[in-house]
Amino acid sequence: MSQVKYRRILLKVSGEALAGEKRRGLDFDIINHLCDSIQECTRMGVQIGLVIGAGNFWRGVKDGADRMQRSHADAMGMLGTVMNAIAVADALEQHGVQARVLSAVEMNKFAEYYTRDTAERYLNEGKVVLFAAGTGNPYFSTDTGAVLRGVEIEADAILMAKNVDAIYSADPAKDPTAVKYTNLTYGEALAKNLKATDITAMALAMDNDMTMVCFGLDEENSIVRVVRGEQIGTTVKNEF
Repeated sequence: MSQVKYRRILLKVSGEALAGEKRRGLDFDIINHLCDSIQECTRMGVQIGLVIGAGNFWRGVKDGADRMQRSHADAMGMLGTVMNAIAVADALEQHGVQARVLSAVEMNKFAEYYTRDTAERYLNEGKVVLFAAGTGNPYFSTDTGAVLRGVEIEADAILMAKNVDAIYSADPAKDPTAVKYTNLTYGEALAKNLKATDITAMALAMDNDMTMVCFGLDEENSIVRVVRGEQIGTTVKNEF
């Protein structure tokens, strides 16, 4: 454990990241690569809670837009997170890593119902816990759900594995002058309206003095490197 900076983490992975270049569905090469990193972390003794978005299947705000009632569109998004959690849990088991899917919405045929105490027990047993169905409520993003679960399980840090390698002052794909940040306080991120995650998630992390690291999932061994304390991406805290 001497080589580990964060002993218990909440890892958030976007659904789009699991789709790869196809942009929809599941790319099992990417999933297996993710599982390799998670397996290495568990071998180092790291306890892992995992939240996966649903953008590879459905984004309630974007795909539902004005064509559906928002609560119904968000319900579809929650179901998409359950599908992703089941797929990744299956892949983890194939890697020899025990995994459990806990859902914020009761669906006993597919997942266990989430309670904080159940999650705590599984984490202490060395199992990876996949938190599915967001917060169980519409109008909340999976980023907010990830921060909520991270706070509940008293994670040492929330790791936001994104499609971008850090937080920037603007979209680096559109603005070549965008500034890359290494360290930010939550106050700075909110004041500058930086799009690291949604405002609700950011405020919840700030209120609970939670460390957040935003980095690129596709960087080589990025999850393991962050867990070991290597400075990649952007670290966001209340103070440095």
